[in-house]
Amino acid sequence: MSLTYSQAVQRLEWLGHEGRSLKWDLNNVRAVLEQLGHPERRFASVHIAGTNGKGSVAAMVDSILRAAGYRTGLYTSPHLERINERIAAGGAPISDAEFAAAFNAVSGAIESLLAQGALPNHPSFFETLTAMAFWQFAQAGVVIVVLEVGMGGRLDATNVVTPEVAIITSIDFDHERYLGYSIEQIAAEKAGIIKSGVRVVSAAEHPQARTVVAARAAELGAPVADVDGEYRADAVEKRDFGLSEFTAKAADGFALPLQLSLRGSFQVRNALTAVAAARQLAAQGWRIPSEAMAIGIAATRWPGRLELVRREPLVFLDGAHNPGGARQVVRFWEEHLAGRRIHLIYGTVREKAVGEIAELLFPAAASVTLTQPDTPRAAGAESLAPLARSLNSDVRVELNPAHALTRTMETTRQEDVIFVAGSLFLVGDCRRALAEVSRATVRAEA
Repeated sequence: MSLTYSQAVQRLEWLGHEGRSLKWDLNNVRAVLEQLGHPERRFASVHIAGTNGKGSVAAMVDSILRAAGYRTGLYTSPHLERINERIAAGGAPISDAEFAAAFNAVSGAIESLLAQGALPNHPSFFETLTAMAFWQFAQAGVVIVVLEVGMGGRLDATNVVTPEVAIITSIDFDHERYLGYSIEQIAAEKAGIIKSGVRVVSAAEHPQARTVVAARAAELGAPVADVDGEYRADAVEKRDFGLSEFTAKAADGFALPLQLSLRGSFQVRNALTAVAAARQLAAQGWRIPSEAMAIGIAATRWPGRLELVRREPLVFLDGAHNPGGARQVVRFWEEHLAGRRIHLIYGTVREKAVGEIAELLFPAAASVTLTQPDTPRAAGAESLAPLARSLNSDVRVELNPAHALTRTMETTRQEDVIFVAGSLFLVGDCRRALAEVSRATVRAEA
């Protein structure tokens, strides 16, 4: 029996969150894809792993490829508001009907394998969704897919492709329980996406991480373009709270003026990484002129990353869920919001490095409102209050994210700043709340 969209989403949610599958091997997803006729072999791919920046780089590479005239697929995680966001074709999330069709196709394959005893257990949420993405991309006739790793890399369900280019973005501490408690261990998991002879773009700036990535690539005979060693940003200019204009230059004489649509100094490096990847693709015969790179970078949209969603007062949303992300937020505050009172709304999920993140963010804010993202994985806001009050004298608790945002907006001066951070789940909650406020305003004025 075919399920509707809402039924398909409910069935996926019953499987639990994607983190549960990390330490499994890849046998489940490979078996399902074989049952489906290997849809992952019907398109080329770019595979991206890393701790921070992989989503932004994925969005930039996808935008560049579309500007070059290619029909693309984009697979990312998590979503902000609707699960369809994770699977995009031609620059837009797939429809509810397409999502349901993909679920029914994959579910049928899984049930057949379970009946044959060919699977030891039902594939996880992320394994199922990954198979759905591959099936849908094959149905949609995309030419090339940009795949963001869910977590880690070596054992991630996406790691069943042999890509045109493998990209490693910035590597930092996150998901230590699964990936290891040293930079070297985490880097080794990320470098697990590198394949024999496949070109690698490395933006792993941490010295130990760069060493691990380079060693793995050398072992597999994979040529490496090192972003830090071969690319630089020249004549950087900032505008409108952190949007950058600069010239990307490479050691071989390549130069290209770029204008970013994403805020933050770290996006300059992400853009260099995306350009390096596009040039690696071009070197293999993909028709990607410099103009497409510039157009694609300028046209990239990636919500929830230093996203300015309101101007009176200023309201920013950012999914800073690990120490590396928190450091970038503080840098953004120092560079673009110095002298302004910042009212932080913070909520996170369990198993994050909350202590380190709190020590970075909470003392720099004028006030902290603790809330809880709408997910079973949410960390209790009340349990975070003692830590928050040891770092900031103005701490409030509001369990509902929408109420936390609206009440902060009602009491904040126009010259102040509201900053939502801690989890992409929280960002999604607040985006929905802002959309509802906008709809209510339109109804009131009608």
